[in-house]
Parts: sequence; structure tokens; C-alpha cells
Amino acid sequence: MNIFEDVSGYSQWSIVSEIEKGWSNDKKYYIQDKYGQEFLLRVSDISELEKKSREYENLGKISELNINMSMPLKFGVCGNNSKVFSLLSWVHGDDAEKVLPTLTKEEQYGLGVESGEILAKIHSIPAPEGFPNWSETFNRKIDRNINNYNNCYIKIPNGEKIIKYILDNRDLLNSRKQSIQHGDYHVGNLLVNKNNKIGVIDFNRYGFGDPWEEFNRISFSHSVSIPFTIGQIEGYFSGNVPNDFFKLLALYMGSNALSSISWAIPFGEKEVNVMLTNSNNMMEYYKDFKTFIPTWFKSSKCY
Repeated sequence: MNIFEDVSGYSQWSIVSEIEKGWSNDKKYYIQDKYGQEFLLRVSDISELEKKSREYENLGKISELNINMSMPLKFGVCGNNSKVFSLLSWVHGDDAEKVLPTLTKEEQYGLGVESGEILAKIHSIPAPEGFPNWSETFNRKIDRNINNYNNCYIKIPNGEKIIKYILDNRDLLNSRKQSIQHGDYHVGNLLVNKNNKIGVIDFNRYGFGDPWEEFNRISFSHSVSIPFTIGQIEGYFSGNVPNDFFKLLALYMGSNALSSISWAIPFGEKEVNVMLTNSNNMMEYYKDFKTFIPTWFKSSKCY
């Protein structure tokens, strides 16, 4: 039996093509029906039914924000109850990480502003009532990341300065409000369409937490386009970026860097080198954490 046969509308499909890109455990497929309509199908093991049901429900909440994204259309089980699926609308566009270097700095900055405004909309959805305290949650993560880093045989040059900055600034985590998070918001999960507008994909890593922590993936965007990255920050804050944002961002970036090396080891030397390069670049633009405002951040007047 074809595992898709019991998905409503399957008989109308003319193209089913697996998508290999991405780190998700989901199987992803490009779908086109006989009328030319395009869809994204995500398929997971039935053991993830409850988790995927919550994911689909929260995707529905985000879809009400009027942003260009994969809209939820259908959810259910298939493959004789062995799989769970989500059918989403297809978002047109090319990968932002490929498009941005072909644009002017002004255009890159403008798309960054748009991406920041979109992220601020996403963060307008609060975390559920009674969600675990953020300071307690993230401080446990910090302790775990430091412990894993200390036990890892690969070190970041001057990595002890990251640890000192984090330990000296943990109090910044107190009383942080929490919202829904995309979970992996960077140029690798953003598209640019023919009208030079941003599209957002891959919400499968969504979660809840301090909205500012969402910027901890900024190194992936920064390595592609500094104007875009600056635009994203300024767009998010409508041009008025608070100092506390940069202080917390440095803490989140540092904590992320400590965990990234041990995370990458199972994926091989290439991925380890990517994370080491990102960490070394971070140390450079934070001047070994002597500053909390990255050296690449400059006024939008430059663009």
C-alpha cells in the first residue's frame, strides 16, 4: 500500500517528489496536483502524533498573523495508521542565503528589516499560561552547555572568556517574558520571492521562550549578509534597539557556541569545522567578550 493513499486528495496528485534538504527527521515532499496547485507534505512516525498535533495547532495560530509562510491545510494519519502527516501550502521563492549575495547592500538591508518585522509578529503570540520559568530553564541549559564543553576534546580559542561572560551576566535572564519561537530563524529557512519579499518555512523546531533568544542563530545570517543581519535587528525593534538586547544576545550566542561543537561531532569533521568557524568569528566580533555589541553592528544610515 502507498502510504499516501489515505490522505484526502491523494487521487488528484500528479507529482510527489521527496525533498532532501534540511536537518528535520520528518520526510518532506513537494506535491503538485493535476490542477497545478502546489503543496508541502511533512510525514512523521505515528509515535509523534501528539507532538505533531500540537505543532500543527500552533502553526495555525501563527498563520493568522498575515505573513508569507507555509499555511496549514490538512492534518491526520496515513499509511494504515503508521504515519502522521501535515499538508501545507507551498511557499514560492529562492533560498535567501543564495539570493542575498546577489543584491545591493540596500536591498539586503531592506529584506533584513522585513524579516525582523515578521519575527516580531511571530513573537506576539505569548507562551501558554503556567509555562516553566525562563530563568530556571535557561540556567539549567547554561550549566549543561558548560559541562559538555568542559568535557569536549575540541576547544574554542579563549573559550573560557565566553564562560566568564555568561556566568557574570546570568541575572539578565530574570523576569524575561516568553513567546512562541520559530526555533530556527535564519537565512537558511527564509525565501525571497520574485517580488523581493520574504517567505518563512520550516516551523518544525518551534518552541516557547525568551523571544530575544531567537536571535541566537544570527551567526548563520551574519556570515551571508551583514546588512541583512543589521536590518533584521533594527526591523524587529523598529529602529530602537535596547542595550539589554545586545547584552542578552551575547549571552545566548556564547551559550550556543559552547554547545555547538559537541553537537556537531556526530555529523563529522565538516560540520565541526563550520561550528568552529562560526565560534571563532563570534570571538572576533565580540573581541573575546570584552564588548557585548558586535563589531559588525553599525547604524542603518550606512545603507
